[in-house]
Amino acid sequence: PALRRLSHSLLAHYQKDTRPVRDWRTTTNVAIDLMVYAILSVDEKNQVLTTYIWYRQHWTDEFLKWDPARFDNLTQISLPVESIWVPDILINEFVDVGKSPHVPYVYVSHHGEVQNLKPIQVMTACSLDIYNFPFDVQNCSLTFTSWLHHIRDINLSLWRQPELVKFDRSVFMNQGEWELLYVLSCFQEFSVKSSDSYAEMKFYLVIRRRPLFYTVSLLLPSIFLMVMDIVGFYLPPHSGERVSFKITLLLGYSVFLIIVSDTLPATAVGTPLIGIYFVVCMALLVISLTETILIVRLVHKQDLQPHVPEWMKHLLLERATVLLCIRDRKKFSQSRTQSLDTSRQVESNDSTAKPTPYVCEDPRECGAVGGTRSAVAFAGRTEGSAALQEVLRETAAIRQLLEKREEFRDAAREWLQVGYVLDVLLFRVHLAAVLAYSITLGTLWSVWRDA
Repeated sequence: PALRRLSHSLLAHYQKDTRPVRDWRTTTNVAIDLMVYAILSVDEKNQVLTTYIWYRQHWTDEFLKWDPARFDNLTQISLPVESIWVPDILINEFVDVGKSPHVPYVYVSHHGEVQNLKPIQVMTACSLDIYNFPFDVQNCSLTFTSWLHHIRDINLSLWRQPELVKFDRSVFMNQGEWELLYVLSCFQEFSVKSSDSYAEMKFYLVIRRRPLFYTVSLLLPSIFLMVMDIVGFYLPPHSGERVSFKITLLLGYSVFLIIVSDTLPATAVGTPLIGIYFVVCMALLVISLTETILIVRLVHKQDLQPHVPEWMKHLLLERATVLLCIRDRKKFSQSRTQSLDTSRQVESNDSTAKPTPYVCEDPRECGAVGGTRSAVAFAGRTEGSAALQEVLRETAAIRQLLEKREEFRDAAREWLQVGYVLDVLLFRVHLAAVLAYSITLGTLWSVWRDA
């Protein structure tokens, strides 16, 4: 048969140990091509990218030419790859041998053109930048070069046009975590310590992570917890439930970080921005709990506290209410006026409550009764004065107790007003900080994703 006769004719005296040129000065030009089939894995910790590519080589073998008329017009034949010379082109970034299928044959045309097509699972080293995780874009290179032959022996070129290679996603499996944006290609020469130059063909794989899974599982739960922390400020500070609510949120966020710690990429070079985001959210929760403890301390157990200082009254109850646009700020001044009026009314009532002496209207009555009353009065003066003094002392003690209690109530009312104004002030400052941080982080992620 023609195939067997042609194969025997080509390989009978073929020497695969030397470069297939008749003149050793002739350079063997190898055209290569690359098509990305799938992004298998991206190991951020070990900085390793695993891809599956379709790799093609094309060169001319001067000892594998024939006349098709002698072999039944046969213009193409497949030969065992172990029986002919193949270029020693490797990938510089190789870190491990992948599970690539072995293709035992190459195609040879009657002009001596050899085509070597094979799929390769490539495990290469790549400098991964995870700062923008999960909106990161990675740029990894695959450098094809001859490991031994310099550029005078083996030169490299691109099989197709660079524009066709750049946007070729015809065989790419586009259902995984990573999306292939484009493949850039460039040719360059390099030399080591002024020795002979070597030809290199670089392919830059630009891939982008799909962030939907991480947005749903990482960002949204954290955002929901931060929203609940802000809503917790609407709990009354004097009820005592706000502190327990904030502590529960802080504990829940800590458990959430423990759960998602395995999902975040870990590298020894740097920390992703989402890790900084989680730390800042935790810090905001701690600050919110500290503010709550401060407010609860002001509005509880004020009986042992002195009156609010005048500078604090002026600063918080007058200036801060105007600055914060609190609608009930008039009640603060009215309550202080009412407390002053109440104390004055108590003093006036005490002054008018003194006993008045008895006056006789008829002189004869006074004269008739005068002698008898003077005798009785003289006899009971000692006992009456003692009882009256005891009653007066008890009355004075009750009056002092009521005045003290009213003073404590005024102090408690003032501290409660200060606590509410300070609570509104701290809440708005905290809300402004959370909004500014969220807008800044969202803007940065949007800019990086678009870029």
